[in-house]
Amino acid sequence: MTIRSPDAIREPSLPRITSGLRTFALLGALALLGGCSTFGGAGGSETGKASYYGDRHHGQRTASGERFDQNALTAAHRTLPFGTRVRVTNLNNERSVVLRINDRGPFVRGRVIDVSRAAAVRLDMLRAGVVPVRVEALD
Repeated sequence: MTIRSPDAIREPSLPRITSGLRTFALLGALALLGGCSTFGGAGGSETGKASYYGDRHHGQRTASGERFDQNALTAAHRTLPFGTRVRVTNLNNERSVVLRINDRGPFVRGRVIDVSRAAAVRLDMLRAGVVPVRVEALD
């Protein structure tokens, strides 16, 4: 009877071609997802849900470094550059307001923008808290 040493046991490995195909498929999927972005600069738009934030965050620093003012017409967006102006339209009543992006968020699935309390008043969304909106980049 022969005894094999543990060094003789080989781990199964995928052929290089299979590994390459996986990488190619992953890169292709990422390219497709990147192409699905609805913001293409000025005039780009997206739809989703908006919420607002106010009292609890008033006076705290935003991601851009400035202090949050619940009475200013500002908003938080995940990807748009700070300073970008956007038109947000409440799809329930067609009210709209132009806001400046100065923070990052929202970090809740399905929401595309967080607006200041002043913007929520103009959009008539205080009572509802979360409403369907269209966000259009202006610059």
